[in-house]
Parts: sequence; C-alpha cells; structure tokens
Amino acid sequence: MTPLRVSIAAAVAAAVLLLVVFELIRSRRLRERYALLWLLTGVVLLVLALWRDGLNTIAGWFGVTEYPPAILFAIATLFILLVLLHYSTVISRLADQNTLLAQRLALLEAELREKRS
Repeated sequence: MTPLRVSIAAAVAAAVLLLVVFELIRSRRLRERYALLWLLTGVVLLVLALWRDGLNTIAGWFGVTEYPPAILFAIATLFILLVLLHYSTVISRLADQNTLLAQRLALLEAELREKRS
C-alpha cells in the first residue's frame, strides 16, 4: 500500500505543477498548445496520487510489489520525456524556419544592394 505521506506529497506537487502551468498560461508566458502536455502530466499525477488503490493496481500490473510509488515516479518521468520530445520537435522546426528566413533576408538584401548600385 502506498504510504499516506507519499500520496499527500505527490498530490501537493501535482497541484503546484498545475497552478504554475495555469499561471504561466494566464500571464501569457506559456502558450496553450505547449501547456497541454504539462497539464496532462499534472492531472495524471494528481489522480494517481489521490487514487491510492489505482496506483497500487498499476504497480501490480508492472510487477512492482515492494514500493508502489515507484510507478508514480516512472509515470512522471515518462511524461517529462514526452514533453522534452515535443519541445525538441518544436525547436527543430523553429531552427529550420530561422535558417530559411535568414536565407530569404540575405537574398532580399542582395537584391536591394543591386538596385541601389
């Protein structure tokens, strides 16, 4: 059985994560489309922290019998990896767009120089 202290600590941490994400969205420092994975992570962690029998059941599916909260940590790690993968794809796309824009700007500057001379 998951210790009550661990469940409370995990629930508080998940609630804080959700509050921080909502505040970042509200202050327009985080866009909604990028916040979806963070919100999903917070909700899943909060549900698993509060639903102690569910966490124990999931831990049993994976054969974790000694310390079920280890599954909570594994799920959190999985979600963080998904968020990092998502941001890596976004950064890659933005880098490609920056390269293309720099090339177009260079062409426009060259064209402008030609017209001036």
